[in-house]
Amino acid sequence: MDVVKDCYHGGVNSTENVEAIQRALEALLRRHASRRVYAGQAAAAGATISQPAYVLLRRIEKQGPLPMGELARMTNMDPGATARQVGQLERDGYVRRSPSPDDGRVSLVSLTPRGDSVRRRLNDVMDRRMSEMLDRWSDEDRETFATLLQRFVEEMAQGEIPAAEVEDSAV
Repeated sequence: MDVVKDCYHGGVNSTENVEAIQRALEALLRRHASRRVYAGQAAAAGATISQPAYVLLRRIEKQGPLPMGELARMTNMDPGATARQVGQLERDGYVRRSPSPDDGRVSLVSLTPRGDSVRRRLNDVMDRRMSEMLDRWSDEDRETFATLLQRFVEEMAQGEIPAAEVEDSAV
C-alpha cells in the first residue's frame, strides 16, 4: 500500500511522514464509517441494527447500565441521536430502560439478552475479519501495531479540544 510505504520516507518528523499518516488515517476512517462495509458485516451476522446502534450496544455491554446522557458522552454521539437510537433499540427489544436505584428520575439503559446476542454476533464477524487480515502479519508486527495504535489513540484523546473552547475561538 503506497500510503504505508510513504510513512517510512523522509524521517520521523518530516512533513511527508505526517501527511502519509494523515492520509492512512483518513482512508481507515472512511472504511470504518462505510455503510456498505457495515451492511456486509451486519448481513453476515444476521443483524438488522444500524452502525450507531451497534456502537451503543457495545458501550452498554462494556460499561453496564448507563444513563442516556452518559451513554451519549461515552460514544461521542449527539444526545438527540442517542435518544432516537435507544428508542428504536428499545422498541426492537435490544435494550430496556429502568429507573436508577440512586435517582428514580434517571433511566438506565441496559442490554437485553436479545441485544447481547446481536452484539456478540456482530463482534464475532468483525473479529473474524480482523483476524483474517492480521493472519498475514508476524506476531511481532501485530504486537508493535497494537502498542503504537493504542499509544496514538491515547495521545489523540489527551489532545482533544473541548467543544466549548472551539466555539469560543470561532467568535
